[in-house]
Amino acid sequence: MTKLVEPMVFKRILLTIDADDPEANERALRYAVTQAKEFDAELGICSVLEGSDINIYDSLTPKKLDKKREALNEVINKYVEMAEDFGVKNVTAMTSEGGDIDDEILDTIIPDFNPDLLVCGADKDGEHRFYSISIKLAKKAKISVIVIR
Repeated sequence: MTKLVEPMVFKRILLTIDADDPEANERALRYAVTQAKEFDAELGICSVLEGSDINIYDSLTPKKLDKKREALNEVINKYVEMAEDFGVKNVTAMTSEGGDIDDEILDTIIPDFNPDLLVCGADKDGEHRFYSISIKLAKKAKISVIVIR
C-alpha cells in the first residue's frame, strides 16, 4: 500500500528584490504573488542596500545615504503595491543594508521574517561577476528556495 502524497503548503513567502534587475524581479514577483494568493500566505518583499553601492564619501554623508535608502524603499514599495493590487492580503516590506547581500538575507531578514519559502529572480548574466546571489541563497538557506528564470 502506498502512502498518499500530502500537499506542500507555504504560509510565509519571502521574495527578494534586486533594485538593479526589474526583469528578474517581475518574473519572481509573478510567481510569489501567485503562490501567496493561492495559499493565502503572508508575503514578505525584501531588498538589501548593497555595500558596493555605498562609497566612503556616501557613508560619511548622511543625506547621500538617506537618498539611497529612500530610493530602495521606493522600489520595494512599488512591488508591495503590485502584490496588493494582485490580491495578496498580507504583504510586508523589508530592507537591510551592510555586508554581502546573501549574508544579509540569510542572517538578518530570514530570521526576522521566518519564511518557509524564499523566491528569487535569476541574476542577470555577469551582474555579480564571481557568483550568483540566487545560487548562494539556494545553497545556504535552510528553507525551500525557488529561483525563477
